[in-house]
Amino acid sequence: MRDDITAFPQINRGFASTFRPGQLSLGLVVPITAYPDSAVADMSAHLARVQRAEALGFRAVWLRDVPFNVPSFGDAGQLFDPFTYLGFLAGQTSEIALGVASIVLPLRHPAHVAKAAASADMLSGGRLILGVASGDRPEEYPAMNVDFEARGAAFRDAFAYIRAMGDQQTRIENRFGRVNGGLDMLPKPFGARLPLLITGSSRQSDDWIAEHGDGWMTYPRPGQDQGRVLEQWRHRLARLGVPQKPVLQPLYLDLAEDPDAGPQPIHLGVRTGGNWLVSHLRHLEEIGVNHVALNLRFNRAPVNETLDRLARDVLPLFS
Repeated sequence: MRDDITAFPQINRGFASTFRPGQLSLGLVVPITAYPDSAVADMSAHLARVQRAEALGFRAVWLRDVPFNVPSFGDAGQLFDPFTYLGFLAGQTSEIALGVASIVLPLRHPAHVAKAAASADMLSGGRLILGVASGDRPEEYPAMNVDFEARGAAFRDAFAYIRAMGDQQTRIENRFGRVNGGLDMLPKPFGARLPLLITGSSRQSDDWIAEHGDGWMTYPRPGQDQGRVLEQWRHRLARLGVPQKPVLQPLYLDLAEDPDAGPQPIHLGVRTGGNWLVSHLRHLEEIGVNHVALNLRFNRAPVNETLDRLARDVLPLFS
């Protein structure tokens, strides 16, 4: 456990329960199921598994924004529109944080994003964590008649627009429209503002990400690389004079039945037993990762059994 970060800004209930200074928490990527041989998951038990995750003590579930099933991408996510699904889950759960990793801002008008996100935040009692990204599937852009090469600038303008919609006196003018204070968007977020976490680089500078985001969603890196990147992140925040902010990363996991099984690499993750997993998560906690979103897509054991084993052997060490 790190002890050099004393506080994160308290934005809403979901943010505060998921991200704690110097500590690591665990969440799950939705759909909470295995589908190693298909791009499309079986969603038949989706609600029961989210509710099971909440009952077992996972801090968050993470939805994705996948408007089209792009064959080259190979993963259609949870199939449901993320904001429709957020509203549904808000009414079917009570404690677990509801995260999105991540909304592709250039493909949506930010007024719709701001309205839908604030609604989900209110309906869930302040449990929304909104990841945002510039997008990584080029095929989606012509399908929506959006310029793929301009997505970096569009991301910045959309981000600014969403922030402005949370203000009491809304004023914004950019490519997405002009609001001069004569009208307002309701509802406002449940907490101080919408918690916006930036994914990867989103085609922005490192300083821009550190200054504007409420946290950073980054990718797993091998060896000592992740530690060096996160050390640079903390130094950058300090240099800019902004508060320390949390870091999230995903981890694909295939949990072996033998707790002493050693690690074998899989796509963006590992096949391993529980003992090595605990050691790895402790290492991530030490280098400054605040939340790991486990993805069980490639898990070979029955998923409910894996959830129970994680809750028994791993979660108590990171709660």
